[in-house]
Amino acid sequence: MSGFFKSSIGRKYAMALSALFLMVFLLQHFAINILSVFSPDAFNEASHFMGTFWAVQFVLQPILIFGVVFHFVMGFVLEIKNNKARQKSYVKNNGNANSSWMSRNMLLTGAVVLAFLVLHFIDFWIPELNVKYIQGDMSGLLTDGEGFRYYEELVHKFENPLRVGAYVLAFVLLSLHLLHGFSSAFQSVGANNIYKKSMKGLAQVYAIGLPVGFIFIALYHHFNH
Repeated sequence: MSGFFKSSIGRKYAMALSALFLMVFLLQHFAINILSVFSPDAFNEASHFMGTFWAVQFVLQPILIFGVVFHFVMGFVLEIKNNKARQKSYVKNNGNANSSWMSRNMLLTGAVVLAFLVLHFIDFWIPELNVKYIQGDMSGLLTDGEGFRYYEELVHKFENPLRVGAYVLAFVLLSLHLLHGFSSAFQSVGANNIYKKSMKGLAQVYAIGLPVGFIFIALYHHFNH
Protein backbone atom coordinates (compact mmCIF):
# COMPACT_ATOMS: atom_id res chain seq x y z
CA MET A 1 0.00 0.00 0.00
CA SER A 2 2.83 2.43 0.80
CA GLY A 3 4.27 1.76 -2.66
CA PHE A 4 0.91 2.67 -4.19
CA PHE A 5 0.94 6.12 -2.59
CA LYS A 6 4.61 6.67 -3.52
CA SER A 7 3.83 6.43 -7.22
CA SER A 8 2.48 9.40 -9.14
CA ILE A 9 -0.32 7.32 -10.67
CA GLY A 10 -1.28 5.90 -7.29
CA ARG A 11 -1.51 9.31 -5.66
CA LYS A 12 -3.59 10.72 -8.53
CA TYR A 13 -5.92 7.71 -8.43
CA ALA A 14 -6.40 8.03 -4.67
CA MET A 15 -6.99 11.76 -5.05
CA ALA A 16 -9.61 11.11 -7.74
CA LEU A 17 -11.47 8.53 -5.63
CA SER A 18 -11.59 10.86 -2.64
CA ALA A 19 -12.85 13.67 -4.91
CA LEU A 20 -15.63 11.48 -6.32
CA PHE A 21 -16.63 10.45 -2.79
CA LEU A 22 -16.84 14.10 -1.68
CA MET A 23 -18.83 15.07 -4.78
CA VAL A 24 -21.43 12.41 -3.94
CA PHE A 25 -21.58 13.79 -0.40
CA LEU A 26 -22.09 17.35 -1.70
CA LEU A 27 -25.00 16.16 -3.83
CA GLN A 28 -26.59 14.42 -0.84
CA HIS A 29 -26.00 17.47 1.36
CA PHE A 30 -27.65 19.73 -1.22
CA ALA A 31 -30.62 17.37 -1.58
CA ILE A 32 -31.37 17.77 2.14
CA ASN A 33 -30.67 21.52 2.34
CA ILE A 34 -32.88 22.40 -0.63
CA LEU A 35 -35.80 20.91 1.29
CA SER A 36 -35.56 23.91 3.63
CA VAL A 37 -36.73 26.14 0.77
CA PHE A 38 -39.77 24.07 -0.17
CA SER A 39 -40.76 22.29 3.05
CA PRO A 40 -39.39 23.15 6.51
CA ASP A 41 -41.08 20.06 7.92
CA ALA A 42 -39.40 17.76 5.39
CA PHE A 43 -36.07 19.44 6.09
CA ASN A 44 -36.55 18.95 9.84
CA GLU A 45 -37.42 15.28 9.41
CA ALA A 46 -34.45 14.60 7.10
CA SER A 47 -32.04 16.51 9.36
CA HIS A 48 -33.23 14.67 12.45
CA PHE A 49 -32.80 11.31 10.75
CA MET A 50 -29.29 12.16 9.54
CA GLY A 51 -28.39 13.57 12.94
CA THR A 52 -29.54 10.61 15.03
CA PHE A 53 -29.30 7.46 12.90
CA TRP A 54 -26.39 5.44 14.30
CA ALA A 55 -24.98 4.37 10.91
CA VAL A 56 -24.74 8.00 9.76
CA GLN A 57 -23.27 9.25 13.02
CA PHE A 58 -20.75 6.50 13.78
CA VAL A 59 -19.94 5.01 10.36
CA LEU A 60 -20.56 7.50 7.55
CA GLN A 61 -19.59 10.64 9.48
CA PRO A 62 -16.10 9.38 10.44
CA ILE A 63 -15.60 8.19 6.85
CA LEU A 64 -16.60 11.64 5.61
CA ILE A 65 -14.16 13.40 7.95
CA PHE A 66 -11.38 11.05 6.88
CA GLY A 67 -12.27 11.68 3.22
CA VAL A 68 -12.10 15.46 3.65
CA VAL A 69 -8.75 15.34 5.47
CA PHE A 70 -7.31 12.80 3.04
CA HIS A 71 -8.41 14.79 -0.03
CA PHE A 72 -6.84 18.04 1.11
CA VAL A 73 -3.65 16.45 2.42
CA MET A 74 -3.24 14.52 -0.83
CA GLY A 75 -3.90 17.74 -2.77
CA PHE A 76 -1.05 19.51 -0.98
CA VAL A 77 1.24 16.51 -1.50
CA LEU A 78 0.49 16.42 -5.25
CA GLU A 79 1.06 20.17 -5.53
CA ILE A 80 4.46 19.88 -3.83
CA LYS A 81 5.44 16.97 -6.08
CA ASN A 82 4.30 18.86 -9.19
CA ASN A 83 6.28 21.95 -8.19
CA LYS A 84 9.43 19.88 -7.74
CA ALA A 85 8.90 18.26 -11.13
CA ARG A 86 8.49 21.64 -12.81
CA GLN A 87 11.66 22.97 -11.18
CA LYS A 88 13.64 20.10 -12.69
CA SER A 89 12.39 20.89 -16.19
CA TYR A 90 14.75 22.85 -18.44
CA VAL A 91 11.99 23.84 -20.85
CA LYS A 92 10.26 27.11 -20.11
CA ASN A 93 6.57 26.50 -19.53
CA ASN A 94 3.97 29.09 -20.44
CA GLY A 95 1.28 28.28 -17.89
CA ASN A 96 -1.29 30.59 -19.42
CA ALA A 97 -0.95 28.87 -22.80
CA ASN A 98 -0.82 25.27 -21.59
CA SER A 99 -3.36 25.19 -18.77
CA SER A 100 -6.48 26.91 -17.49
CA TRP A 101 -6.62 29.27 -14.52
CA MET A 102 -8.59 26.63 -12.58
CA SER A 103 -5.97 23.92 -13.08
CA ARG A 104 -3.12 26.25 -12.07
CA ASN A 105 -4.91 27.44 -8.92
CA MET A 106 -6.46 24.25 -7.55
CA LEU A 107 -4.40 24.65 -4.38
CA LEU A 108 -5.66 28.20 -3.85
CA THR A 109 -9.33 27.40 -4.44
CA GLY A 110 -8.97 24.22 -2.39
CA ALA A 111 -7.47 26.15 0.53
CA VAL A 112 -10.39 28.60 0.51
CA VAL A 113 -12.88 25.73 0.37
CA LEU A 114 -11.07 24.12 3.31
CA ALA A 115 -11.34 27.38 5.26
CA PHE A 116 -15.06 27.41 4.45
CA LEU A 117 -15.42 23.86 5.74
CA VAL A 118 -13.83 24.93 9.02
CA LEU A 119 -16.38 27.77 9.24
CA HIS A 120 -19.17 25.35 8.38
CA PHE A 121 -18.05 22.94 11.11
CA ILE A 122 -17.96 25.79 13.64
CA ASP A 123 -21.41 26.97 12.53
CA PHE A 124 -23.24 23.65 12.41
CA TRP A 125 -21.29 20.50 13.25
CA ILE A 126 -19.66 21.50 16.55
CA PRO A 127 -22.91 22.97 18.00
CA GLU A 128 -24.67 19.74 17.00
CA LEU A 129 -22.07 17.66 18.83
CA ASN A 130 -22.47 19.88 21.86
CA VAL A 131 -26.26 19.54 21.98
CA LYS A 132 -26.37 15.81 21.31
CA TYR A 133 -23.34 14.44 23.13
CA ILE A 134 -22.43 17.06 25.76
CA GLN A 135 -25.89 18.22 26.76
CA GLY A 136 -27.32 14.80 25.99
CA ASP A 137 -30.33 16.10 24.04
CA MET A 138 -31.06 13.78 21.12
CA SER A 139 -34.67 14.89 20.72
CA GLY A 140 -33.91 17.55 18.10
CA LEU A 141 -36.70 19.71 19.55
CA LEU A 142 -36.80 23.45 20.17
CA THR A 143 -36.36 24.59 23.78
CA ASP A 144 -40.13 25.05 24.11
CA GLY A 145 -40.70 21.55 22.73
CA GLU A 146 -42.77 22.85 19.82
CA GLY A 147 -41.31 21.09 16.79
CA PHE A 148 -37.80 20.36 15.57
CA ARG A 149 -35.07 23.00 15.85
CA TYR A 150 -33.11 22.36 12.61
CA TYR A 151 -34.98 24.75 10.31
CA GLU A 152 -34.97 27.57 12.87
CA GLU A 153 -31.22 27.15 13.41
CA LEU A 154 -30.54 27.16 9.67
CA VAL A 155 -32.49 30.37 9.11
CA HIS A 156 -30.77 32.01 12.08
CA LYS A 157 -27.31 31.22 10.64
CA PHE A 158 -28.12 33.08 7.43
CA GLU A 159 -29.29 36.30 9.09
CA ASN A 160 -25.76 37.74 9.26
CA PRO A 161 -24.84 39.30 5.87
CA LEU A 162 -21.11 38.77 6.51
CA ARG A 163 -21.62 35.06 7.00
CA VAL A 164 -23.80 34.88 3.89
CA GLY A 165 -21.13 36.75 1.93
CA ALA A 166 -18.49 34.27 3.11
CA TYR A 167 -20.70 31.38 2.01
CA VAL A 168 -21.30 32.91 -1.42
CA LEU A 169 -17.59 33.54 -1.98
CA ALA A 170 -16.72 30.02 -0.84
CA PHE A 171 -19.21 28.45 -3.24
CA VAL A 172 -18.00 30.57 -6.16
CA LEU A 173 -14.47 29.26 -5.52
CA LEU A 174 -15.85 25.75 -5.03
CA SER A 175 -17.39 26.05 -8.49
CA LEU A 176 -14.02 27.01 -9.97
CA HIS A 177 -12.40 24.13 -8.07
CA LEU A 178 -14.98 21.66 -9.38
CA LEU A 179 -14.79 22.87 -12.98
CA HIS A 180 -11.32 21.36 -13.19
CA GLY A 181 -11.56 18.78 -10.42
CA PHE A 182 -14.65 16.97 -11.71
CA SER A 183 -13.20 16.20 -15.13
CA SER A 184 -9.77 15.53 -13.66
CA ALA A 185 -11.16 12.97 -11.22
CA PHE A 186 -12.96 11.01 -13.92
CA GLN A 187 -9.93 11.23 -16.20
CA SER A 188 -7.72 9.81 -13.46
CA VAL A 189 -9.91 6.71 -13.13
CA GLY A 190 -10.16 6.30 -16.92
CA ALA A 191 -13.84 7.10 -17.42
CA ASN A 192 -13.21 10.40 -19.21
CA ASN A 193 -11.33 8.66 -22.02
CA ILE A 194 -14.45 6.71 -22.96
CA TYR A 195 -17.16 9.32 -22.40
CA LYS A 196 -15.16 12.51 -22.83
CA LYS A 197 -17.87 14.70 -24.37
CA SER A 198 -20.67 13.66 -22.02
CA MET A 199 -18.39 13.91 -18.98
CA LYS A 200 -17.42 17.45 -19.93
CA GLY A 201 -21.07 18.48 -20.07
CA LEU A 202 -21.87 16.71 -16.79
CA ALA A 203 -18.86 18.39 -15.15
CA GLN A 204 -20.12 21.84 -16.14
CA VAL A 205 -23.65 21.13 -14.94
CA TYR A 206 -22.42 19.80 -11.60
CA ALA A 207 -19.63 22.34 -11.02
CA ILE A 208 -21.86 25.33 -11.75
CA GLY A 209 -25.31 24.07 -10.81
CA LEU A 210 -24.52 22.68 -7.37
CA PRO A 211 -22.70 25.76 -5.98
CA VAL A 212 -25.39 28.02 -7.47
CA GLY A 213 -27.95 25.88 -5.67
CA PHE A 214 -26.19 26.31 -2.33
CA ILE A 215 -25.87 30.07 -2.94
CA PHE A 216 -29.60 30.24 -3.69
CA ILE A 217 -30.40 28.52 -0.38
CA ALA A 218 -28.24 30.97 1.59
CA LEU A 219 -29.68 34.05 -0.14
CA TYR A 220 -33.24 32.75 0.08
CA HIS A 221 -33.07 32.37 3.84
CA HIS A 222 -31.16 35.62 4.29
CA PHE A 223 -33.80 37.70 2.53
CA ASN A 224 -36.77 35.78 3.94
CA HIS A 225 -35.79 35.26 7.59
